[in-house]
Amino acid sequence: MATPVKVYGPPLSTAVSRVLVTLLEKDVPFQIIPVDMSKGEHKKPDYLKIQPFGQVPAFQDESISLFESRSICRYVCEKYADRGDKGLYGTNPLERASIDQWVEAEGQSFGPSSGALVFQLAFAPRMNIPQDQGVIKQNEEKLGKVLDIYEQRLGESRFLAGDEFTFADLSHLPNGDYLVNATDKGHLFTSRENVGRWWNEISDRESWKKVIEMRKSG
Repeated sequence: MATPVKVYGPPLSTAVSRVLVTLLEKDVPFQIIPVDMSKGEHKKPDYLKIQPFGQVPAFQDESISLFESRSICRYVCEKYADRGDKGLYGTNPLERASIDQWVEAEGQSFGPSSGALVFQLAFAPRMNIPQDQGVIKQNEEKLGKVLDIYEQRLGESRFLAGDEFTFADLSHLPNGDYLVNATDKGHLFTSRENVGRWWNEISDRESWKKVIEMRKSG
């Protein structure tokens, strides 16, 4: 490919890091374009042309622009299907449906509760925002129920969509990493045998280790 794709936003962002780890798994060259949200750069007219909601990430591949991290990841997997991990988004309709159902579970069940915990426990203190203990308690209970379902599923298969690592697993890395390594709620993963085994395996991938280094250097 002639020109690296562009990813707008900081690697510290969970949504940005989801896109970055997908690009690394697919061996697609990319360029990170900094967006200083503290200065309001995500609300400036030029940025809003490619991300109308003023959030991160935004994504450009030559003449096309996309937003929403999971949509960007699917695009990368399909356009660059012959690169990197060729099975990341499946190779037939049934595999993709199996992957998508767990990506939906991540976005609608795992994501809201884990995201609330990540914000309250990892980001609010950095931003001098008071923590809401009620929100923390409520979402810890919600996430525990979700992970109980994952525990059962992961007792039946090595990964969420089957016996191979896919986008379904990858999509859990951003929030999961903060919960396990930047809060006191890592036991939600480690206390569940199958979830703990799964987490250790997916978080040990070289692609994710590279994203963690980007977070540290960023």
